[in-house]
Amino acid sequence: MLRIRLQRLGKKKYPTYRVIISEQARDPQAKALEILGNYNPVGDKALNLKEDRVKHWLSVGAQPSETVANLLINAGLMESKKKKKSVKISKKRQVKLDEKKAAKEEKKKEAVEAKKAEAEAKKVAEAEAKAAKEAAEAEEKKEAEPAPAEETPAPEVEEKKEEEKA
Repeated sequence: MLRIRLQRLGKKKYPTYRVIISEQARDPQAKALEILGNYNPVGDKALNLKEDRVKHWLSVGAQPSETVANLLINAGLMESKKKKKSVKISKKRQVKLDEKKAAKEEKKKEAVEAKKAEAEAKKVAEAEAKAAKEAAEAEEKKEAEPAPAEETPAPEVEEKKEEEKA
């Protein structure tokens, strides 16, 4: 099967790539059937392709690698709804990522619960403060009101009391 892929060139820490067509089983550094263009990911991220040759090889049945497929989608030479994932994650790493994600979600839930508890405590404190304020206002009103004067007995009652004493 033919594969369109990248062949690394360039200096250390300054890569440039050739876009080549070769057999899938062959080493990417081996001789290529044809050089289709080049790609410079550093700086301007320029992709120079021989578009007619790329379309020819795609029509013949050559499969692009994931990275090249993403580059071709960006260049508009391939139509696809989604880009492909070009980085593979090992099972061991995926387990660690899942654990990390679960811990993060748990921490988030705890934070939400803490906020709810804090809000509820605040409401309770406000209600207690309001009740205490109302009680204090009621107490002030009682102290501010003049004490009711002792009722003076009616004159008839006074006369009766005097008669009883006599």
